[in-house]
Amino acid sequence: MIKAGVSELATNQKLILVCGRYEGIDERVIQTEIDEEWSIGDYVLSGGELPAMTLIDSVSRFIPGVLGHEASAIEDSFADGLLDCPHYTRPEVLEGMEVPAVLLSGNHAEIRRWRLKQSLGRTWLRRPELLENLALTEEQARLLAEFKTEHAQQQHKHDGLV
Repeated sequence: MIKAGVSELATNQKLILVCGRYEGIDERVIQTEIDEEWSIGDYVLSGGELPAMTLIDSVSRFIPGVLGHEASAIEDSFADGLLDCPHYTRPEVLEGMEVPAVLLSGNHAEIRRWRLKQSLGRTWLRRPELLENLALTEEQARLLAEFKTEHAQQQHKHDGLV
């Protein structure tokens, strides 16, 4: 599933989802009755019900009035092709771990920069193939390079090499 396809589905007045079971759906039915086939990932489930619910949830987010804040679907993770940055709540210190100081600084430009760097870094660490499809801006390329350097330094410290 990709955002463009999901938002396109949200423009339809009606959708019928046919869920396969175990081996799937008879190929003759697919050839004569099915307009599109959707995949939610490269893994096997026992039936199509959970993927259908996932698709319904994804599509419904693009229907006006479903979300409390209309911009939420636009600002969501993956909307810009990147994974989301880390989020923090209260208390400011949890089991000895502090909220990053920049997030408490009130400096909106630095907070935006930190979030973008973390988003780029998370994507690089967890889903590097997503970066291959993006044309990074100069700022994004610089922030990703900074993240990689900082990550390597942290790894060396963690491994006892520094």
